[in-house]
Amino acid sequence: MYPVLFYGVPQGCSFGSIVALEWLGQPYQLCRIEMLEQPWDPLYGQVNALYQTPSLLTENGAVVNESLAILLHVAARSAADGLGPRQGSAAFDQLNQMLSYLVTDFFSAFSPLWIAYEKAELSADQRALLQAVGREQVSNACSYLNQLLADQPWLLGEQRSLADAYLAGVARWVSYHQLFDLPAAYPNLARYLDRLGSDAAVRFASAIEQGDAVTGSGTFQGHVSLEHLRSRLPTD
Repeated sequence: MYPVLFYGVPQGCSFGSIVALEWLGQPYQLCRIEMLEQPWDPLYGQVNALYQTPSLLTENGAVVNESLAILLHVAARSAADGLGPRQGSAAFDQLNQMLSYLVTDFFSAFSPLWIAYEKAELSADQRALLQAVGREQVSNACSYLNQLLADQPWLLGEQRSLADAYLAGVARWVSYHQLFDLPAAYPNLARYLDRLGSDAAVRFASAIEQGDAVTGSGTFQGHVSLEHLRSRLPTD
């Protein structure tokens, strides 16, 4: 049996976990969750009681929820190739610090924008206020990353890490919400994202979201359904 990543579309932050699994280079499968189809299949509640993505079902039947936990799980499986530094090392602390920033501050900066996008009952004034707050928060986050990337190619320096995998999924929300001209406002970040976008694993994750038939690095073992996984899912 292979580990299975449950990923959400459209525009799910689980995109980064797909990239991470491709970089890991070990066999895995995917289970697609259409987030706009409500209500979700109640069987998914056995995977994630909060009905959120991503979640990872391991080979031994354990479930790992939340992007941070999944990425650190991948890190622990990839210590030999640099994606996952040795626990307790300075590099491991740096990875934890950057991932923590991305899954909290950077991710939450978009929250007002998603509320304005999803809540049809909001007034025009309420929507405008949320968009203004979101734009300011995202601008501050982009400014920080733009400065960080002024003198280094990747978030942690000279070598890519699982932090870059996560940011590949979340940073595209800047363009999705049409907030500002990224190359003009934050050129270092824009160049970084262009380079990241050309990565084979990032292109693979994009194709997966779009429903294209792709093979990736060769370790992707195909999609499976929730029903197919029923016997492997944890029960109360």
